[in-house]
Amino acid sequence: MPNHKSSEKRVRQNVKRNTVNRSNRSKLRTQIKSLRAAIAGTDQAQSQELLNPTISVIDKMVNKGIIHKNTAARYKSRLSKHVGNIAQTS
Repeated sequence: MPNHKSSEKRVRQNVKRNTVNRSNRSKLRTQIKSLRAAIAGTDQAQSQELLNPTISVIDKMVNKGIIHKNTAARYKSRLSKHVGNIAQTS
């Protein structure tokens, strides 16, 4: 238990930030998972349709500090490459 007012406030802030960050991270993972499912199913139209919103969500999470910018660049690069490979093979 915190002994000072400032540390009590810190605990409240951390709980609030934790729930927001968890929600944002979940949103990111869900979006990436849906795009990867479309890629795995070799559905070119759906993959193309999901790519831009997924990249947008990834960029937003960088701005919120949920993921590092290099991690975001790696995700975007790999996902774009996989979508591009589906377009070439189809």
